Amino acid sequence: MKLASIDNKTRDGQLVVVNKELTKAVKVLDIAKTMQDAIDDWAEIAPKLKTIYEDLNANKVSDAFDFSAVRILAPLPRAYHWADGSAYVTHVELVRKARNAALPESFWTDPLMYMGASDAFIGPNDDIEIEDEAWGIDFESEIAVITNDVPAGTTAKDALNHIKLITIINDVSLRNLIPNELSKQFGFYQSKPWTSFAPVVVTPDELEGDWKDGKLHLPLHSILNGKLIGSPNAGIDMVFDFGQLIAHAAKTRSLMAGTVIGSGTVANQGSLNGSSCLAEVRCLEIIKEGKATTPFMSFGDRIEIEMKDQDGKSIFGKINQVVKAYKKQY
Repeated sequence: MKLASIDNKTRDGQLVVVNKELTKAVKVLDIAKTMQDAIDDWAEIAPKLKTIYEDLNANKVSDAFDFSAVRILAPLPRAYHWADGSAYVTHVELVRKARNAALPESFWTDPLMYMGASDAFIGPNDDIEIEDEAWGIDFESEIAVITNDVPAGTTAKDALNHIKLITIINDVSLRNLIPNELSKQFGFYQSKPWTSFAPVVVTPDELEGDWKDGKLHLPLHSILNGKLIGSPNAGIDMVFDFGQLIAHAAKTRSLMAGTVIGSGTVANQGSLNGSSCLAEVRCLEIIKEGKATTPFMSFGDRIEIEMKDQDGKSIFGKINQVVKAYKKQY
């Protein structure tokens, strides 16, 4: 099934069930008010939402409304926990190669992961508001999953059973702020502004054979100002599947229901299918030409991120955002 959150003038939005074509939706206040409510009691609530989803697709819901007529929020407008991995080691290898840095062998066996800001996520059509273009504005097209409660010490195999919802995201990065932050050896903070989400999340069964072994085996399309930057297949070259990423995050503590785990920038070895961020494009230019010629994003740039099924239909809806100058408020 497909679920979303729409604007109802509250911080957490209102949960809605969306039809397969992403054209109609229905409110489910009598079942769950918010996405977090649903994931908190998933075992009991999911079957009820599934029934609504089936009726909606069969045109049996009288109070359905046009999904495009409302403001769509991030499915979880704020979450208790957001951790982003770097499952596509070929991406990290390329970035390090561009600056003549060797890749530690441990990167192939021990996932990289950082905890991001989850106090607010932004919706698929919200502007990316940044104060300064000089900060090196970049998009990062990724896959993300949402879990129910995950016990500490869970195995990678068992962790897959805790994945309840799947979507795509834009993990915006400020590339020119990253080196100084990492030099402090204390992780990202200022260089990682709010992350944006696709319109809907879907249950694993909705993806049928394209979701297997903890990976989503479909191309992820990134289009900047009308130009295709890349369509790498998210199921190829994913060194750590989502079961492994979740198990890594839960090594020393339990994860609460509503935890969001990201894949990191989707990449295929050799970038034969293009890239999912501008940093990778620039690294390829440095390796080939000795310098980067592609600029990072500027105010007014539009980034579109989407994944389609085998029939060419949008699965999660499109992330469609414009970079805007942030107006300071005092």
